[in-house]
Amino acid sequence: MLAMNYRGPRRVRVDHKPYPEILHPNDAIVRVTRSCICGSDLHLYHGMVPDTRVGTTFGHEFIGVVEETGPSVRSLKKGDHVIVPFNIACGTCAFCKQELYGNCHESNPEATAVGGIFGYSHTAGGYDGGQAEYVRVPYADVGPTVIPAEMDPDDAVMLTDVVPTGYQAAEMGGIKTGDTVVVFGAGPVGIMAARCAWLFGAGRVIVIDHLEYRLEFARQYAPCEAYNFRSLEDPVLFLKKETGWLGADVCIDAVGADAAGSALHTITGKKLMLQAGAATALHWAINSVKKGGILSIVGVYGPTGNLVPIGNVVNKGITIRANQASVKRLLPRLIRHVQEGYIDPKGLITHRMPLEEVADAYRIFSSKLDNCIKTVLIPPSARS
Repeated sequence: MLAMNYRGPRRVRVDHKPYPEILHPNDAIVRVTRSCICGSDLHLYHGMVPDTRVGTTFGHEFIGVVEETGPSVRSLKKGDHVIVPFNIACGTCAFCKQELYGNCHESNPEATAVGGIFGYSHTAGGYDGGQAEYVRVPYADVGPTVIPAEMDPDDAVMLTDVVPTGYQAAEMGGIKTGDTVVVFGAGPVGIMAARCAWLFGAGRVIVIDHLEYRLEFARQYAPCEAYNFRSLEDPVLFLKKETGWLGADVCIDAVGADAAGSALHTITGKKLMLQAGAATALHWAINSVKKGGILSIVGVYGPTGNLVPIGNVVNKGITIRANQASVKRLLPRLIRHVQEGYIDPKGLITHRMPLEEVADAYRIFSSKLDNCIKTVLIPPSARS
């Protein structure tokens, strides 16, 4: 089969790899119909995630058709078209029982924090991902959800990660009616978080980024206020001034380790790897939120430490909420939101490319070319 093959930082290509096999009675084999490149994949692509091994296939956002099931699978059958959450969750451990599917205790033997994730290095379990023609899906009775017959596949694939992560970012913010919400990052998740903030009653939504085409997209899609931090002398001072010198009620870090905006963090976190990525957006969020406010973090950072102003967190009485999105918990609600027209997932997609062009797709997305917001990869069998 054709599959994306990681060859080292900024080097990916499409190769022929063996078809996946049923390795456990609860496995399923899924023929991919859509997969996406996520901003989190760029952390892998840029060599920022530990234990990302040559030969790995990325891709934690995919949908597909069930081709084969293990003997213990009861909820799926051959031919079902399914949404596959990016979380790999057993459904029975102490954390899955709390619906913390991103923290499954069984799917990732390499960590005590994050659970298994498709295509996201051996720190997330070492599972191959969905930027391929076929994928082995463990715990097939737990995660995969049959796509409603009337749903557009382009909407469905966005429900594997982007929509749930953006929605949970807003949910964790505890947004109350009339709140001012600031979202750092105008990538797909940040834009979705800004859009979802309105669903929770926000009175004002502000997005901060440094790419004008993404800011304009956010203004149209979210809709929201959007500002380029490179045009601001001090983003924190600007946001304080905009909020009557109190600070925002809720700040959302939707950037993570690849943030721009600080030479210190870029050098120590992205060049020298002395901290787990550039925590610039996290600094700004901590310093921009009001006393007693809430900071919601969905941006991805590595498993080692970051330089964070924890004293400001304590002295301001900030509540921090952070996690990987629990996709399975949110899917029923988000499917209804899509069906009822509250969310337009496919509206974020700007590029649809053949799987065979995965190297170009990564280059375009990583280099922010051609006004790229979100790329969907389509395997050969889904194009016929």
